Order: sequence, then C-alpha cells, then structure tokens
Amino acid sequence: MHKWKRVTIPIIDLKTRFLQSSAENIYDSVVSKRNYIVKPIRTEKIIFTNLWWSVFWISFPFGVLSFLLPIYGREIGASALEIGGFFSAFSLVPAIIRPFLGKALDRWGRRPFLIIGLVGYLVATIVFSFAGTVLMLTAARFLQGIGAAFLWIATFTMIADLAEKSGRGHNFGSIDEASYRGGIIGTTIGLTFVFALQGATDWTFEKIWFWLFLIYLIPTAIGVLYGLKGTKETLPVFEDNNRESKPFSKQLLVLMGIVLLTGASQAMVWPLLMIFLQDHLSAGISYLAIAYLPAALISSFLPSRMGKMTDRWGRKGPMIIGLLVGAAASFAIPHLGSILALTLLWCLETIGYTISIPAERAFVADIAGDDIRGTSYGLYTFSYFLGAAIGPLAGGWLYDNAGTAMPFYLNTIVLIIGAILVGLALKESHPVND
Repeated sequence: MHKWKRVTIPIIDLKTRFLQSSAENIYDSVVSKRNYIVKPIRTEKIIFTNLWWSVFWISFPFGVLSFLLPIYGREIGASALEIGGFFSAFSLVPAIIRPFLGKALDRWGRRPFLIIGLVGYLVATIVFSFAGTVLMLTAARFLQGIGAAFLWIATFTMIADLAEKSGRGHNFGSIDEASYRGGIIGTTIGLTFVFALQGATDWTFEKIWFWLFLIYLIPTAIGVLYGLKGTKETLPVFEDNNRESKPFSKQLLVLMGIVLLTGASQAMVWPLLMIFLQDHLSAGISYLAIAYLPAALISSFLPSRMGKMTDRWGRKGPMIIGLLVGAAASFAIPHLGSILALTLLWCLETIGYTISIPAERAFVADIAGDDIRGTSYGLYTFSYFLGAAIGPLAGGWLYDNAGTAMPFYLNTIVLIIGAILVGLALKESHPVND
C-alpha cells in the first residue's frame, strides 16, 4: 500500500527522477516551500474508481426510498408528522456523532469508517425488508443514518485526500453522479417490480415492500465488496507528527451556520413533496416517477461537469446560484397545475443543486488543513444533518397546522437568505485565476 510522504528534493534532481520514471510508477509532485508531497497517481485512480463503484452499488435503494417511503408510511398509518420523523431519524445519528467521527478519521484513518458505513447500509436494508410498522420503519431509518454517518464523511475525506485543489469540484461531482446513477437504476428496477406485482398479484403493499428490499440486498452487498477489496487508506503521512491545523476557522463556522439553516429548510419540504403532489395533482406513483426521470438523468451526468466549472470560476458563485434556483423552484411548487410543469420544475431545481453542492464540498477541502480534513468534514456534515433532523419535523407540523403550501414558501425565504449570507460572509477559497 502506497502512503503519502513529505520529502525535500533539489529541483534538478526532481526533474531527473520524473523523466526517468516508468508509465507504471508516475508521481505527481506538488511544490510547497521546497517540500514535495509525492503521491502515486495510478494508486489514486484505482482507489477513486473502486470508491465510485462502491457508492454506485450502495445507492440502489436511495431513489426508491425518496418516492415510496412517504407513501408506504401512509399505507401503514403514519401521520405527516411521523413521516417527517422517518427522515429525522435518518439524520439524527449523523448529527450527533459526526464531529467525533471526523477527529477519529484524522487519527485512525479513513478506510475503517468507510467499511463500517457500508456494512451499516447492508444491515439497514435487511431491517427495511421486515419493517411493517411505524416503529420498525423508524428503526430502519435510524440504522441507515448510522451507515450514512460513517460512509459519507469517510467518502468526502478520501476524495479531498486524493484530489488536487484544481480538480476537487470535479471529483466531488463525480461521486454525486455515482450515487445518482445507482439511485436511478435502483428506482427503475424497484418501481417496475412494484407495478408488476400490483398488476399481476393480489399482494399487499407490505408484502411487495418485503421482497423489494430483499432484492436490494444484492447490489448493496456488491457495494460492500468493492469497498472491502478495492479501497486503500488515504490518510496523509507527515514527517512532523505534531503538526496540527486549526479546524475551527471563522470561514468554516460561517459555512456551518449557512448549511444548518438551508439544510433544515430543504429537508423540511422533501418528505412532504410526494404527499403534496398526490393531494393537489392527484398523481400516482408511476406518474411522479416519470416526471422525476429527466431530473434524475440530469443529476447523474451534470455534477462532475458543474464541478469543473467551480474549479475554474470559484466556489461562491455556484453556491449562490444553486440556492437562488432552489428558492425559485420551492416558490413555484404550490402553483403547479400539471405533471409537465412538475417535470420542468424538477429539472430546474436539480440543475441548481448540481451547481452548488460540488462547490460547497470543495470549499471545505480548500479551507481545511491536510491533517484535519476529517475533522472539518465532520463539522460540516454535522451542521447539515442537524438541520436535516430538525427540518422534517417542523415541515410536518406546518403542513398539518399552517397550510399545505406554507413549508414551501418558508423554504423560499430561507434559501434566499442563505444565498445572501454566502455572498456577504464567505471569502472565495478558489480564485478564478488560481
């Protein structure tokens, strides 16, 4: 296993060694005060490729949960508040433990936590299969949240380790594409399975749900195997073991506040969206799935390209654009009158999301020291999941008591405020001519 090491090499000697290196042992040398961080590029590509495939396979159940979880929750008697609780249960564990996980990643490495996260998703998929009550479904989401707490912080930190500053946005976007592509294929298989059994059998939705998640165990297990066999440790190794950066930078704290605010707001509306569309457009699952398909395709191919944009033009602009596009889409949702309008709106919202998220994650890598990346991503994702735990409960209460359109209008206001805060309070971490 190759490890990073910091060495001091005369410039002439560096050029000689580089020219003499073989195609199978290429090194990328980065100059920093006459010290060089030497990284085996071939190994990096192998690790990233296997990480990509692991995320791809593990994401198969994600998309169908977005569609079916609120509807299945209603089927087993859950209220809007309890449906919001399904989403809060998923976010609760990451919100609590991620700050501590980040420090652990910087001390003990990334890969063990990646494996724990993948196995956590596998266990959660098994529990989903047997979830026939509100309590069991909440428990399954809770276990999925444990897997997410470990998996995504390890994934983000490994990407930050592997990518150069000029390519971070692209790499974060590529991992998003892996997740979305897995989600699209998994959703297509899942919904086809559901519709076929509903048409050909008299099975209850609960029985169909059971067999659906048993099938999802197959791709989830493949994702675990890719993580076990194809990834290696990426924790940087420095000569000075006492070197320590300051994780609580002002910029990171400001970003955490913005992410907490906007994350809570966006999480507030998503669990209610399927219910709202069913209530106001009288649309079945099949129509909603077809309406979402163009947006899903966009999200499976656009993030890496938008990541290249943020690598070239900076981080702040894409973050602002994404928040404003999301605000416009949220404002329009209560006024939808057709499935076609919904399709166009979902496409617009997805474009905004794919613009902003790679920039946001790359921003964290830009401002974090090499030795405290895990801690920085732990704090960043802590703020997101804390908001994601609060938002659905607030949205469910507003939907039941203040009107079905109120959560969407409130989300519009919050996202606009978030865009203003990004523009005024954050400093560009990746200048255009960097």
